[in-house]
Amino acid sequence: MHDGLNTSGGGKDAVIPEGVKGWSWGAFLLNWIWAIGNKTWIGLLALVPYIGFIVAIYLGIKGRELAWRNKEWDDLEHFNRIQKRWSAWGVGLIIVPALIGILAAILIPMFNS
Repeated sequence: MHDGLNTSGGGKDAVIPEGVKGWSWGAFLLNWIWAIGNKTWIGLLALVPYIGFIVAIYLGIKGRELAWRNKEWDDLEHFNRIQKRWSAWGVGLIIVPALIGILAAILIPMFNS
């Protein structure tokens, strides 16, 4: 659904509205999965060895803009709501287990002493 202000899905010529730019934890942490969900096919390069980390960083920096250009969204609020969910899932699936692992590595030896 496009109105005069909604430029989403318009490809590389789409005007990026205020509120779209910014870091995307979802794109950075869940890169290739995020890419499929947001029709941002360049993100599949994250699966290529050695360049995957560079692609993940690129997606973190430019992912929100790419998602706006590559997929049609109802409006900016809808876009931001979905991108926040991606970020929450990325942090939840990657960062939280890593922190639990670090805490376990510290605490288990303390209790075994």
